[in-house]
Amino acid sequence: MKIDLNSVDFSDISCASVDLAALETEDDFRAEARRLLPTALTKVGEAVAEQTWEELQKNLSKSGAKAKFSASEKRQFIKETGRNYQRSASSRDKQEVEDHIVEQLRIFQKKAI
Repeated sequence: MKIDLNSVDFSDISCASVDLAALETEDDFRAEARRLLPTALTKVGEAVAEQTWEELQKNLSKSGAKAKFSASEKRQFIKETGRNYQRSASSRDKQEVEDHIVEQLRIFQKKAI
């Protein structure tokens, strides 16, 4: 399942710990993006899990199945899927997320000026 990175909530990835003024070169931006990458990959995995969960619930209700899952089962599924995605994301996916982080850092830096 492909997800639009702009729809992922990265708000709890702390950019407060980023010294935006110190980011001058492409290498600076890339190094900071790589530092933030593990948390960002987890967030992407959780977003995919959320979509998957909703689709499964829709399909189960359409088929007439009466499977009820608790909120804690849903949270556990989302957390586990996020961690699994972080560990197993392809190089291409990692690069896409890193590129997105760099783009966001540039936007934050421009707003801070």
